[in-house]
Amino acid sequence: MSLADVPWQTRSSRLVYQNPWIRVDENQVELPDGRTTVYGVVRCGECVGVLPFLDAETVVLIRQYRYVARGVYWEMPTGGVHPGESLEVAAQRELGEEIGYQAARLTPLVSYHTSKSVVDEVAHLFYGEALTPIVTPGDSTEFIEVRPVPFAEALRMVETGEIMDSMTVIAVLHVARRFGR
Repeated sequence: MSLADVPWQTRSSRLVYQNPWIRVDENQVELPDGRTTVYGVVRCGECVGVLPFLDAETVVLIRQYRYVARGVYWEMPTGGVHPGESLEVAAQRELGEEIGYQAARLTPLVSYHTSKSVVDEVAHLFYGEALTPIVTPGDSTEFIEVRPVPFAEALRMVETGEIMDSMTVIAVLHVARRFGR
């Protein structure tokens, strides 16, 4: 067995910081070769993203200022899964809050680790179709511009780096490959 296959062992852990959205732990870990080191982990919980299609060729994207990235970005509706909430319910809630629609069909695209090194977060991405308008209160901390965009344009925006959000990039590329768009 290679040392690359040996799991690291947590020797101790302490909470450094916590708010309703994240938790930061500092762990003392033992490496496969017996040495120890400190390792910080940001724990976020699961999140969802939906690439919503108004029709076969048109997606709905949102544009908003992102504090951490210090800029305004195009992306699909995304957000955290609330405690006790199913992935599908979370996806529908985010669609309602961010673009004012619900999807008659949500097709899972992929689940992945958003950052395997320091962030403990799994994203679940969906393809949303057969949208119908709904009235849902938005999130009071979000200031969003909503725009229908031809899927071909969204794919071009991914390829040119205009869309930089990893959840949106991955969803667009999955849809392009899976559905031949």
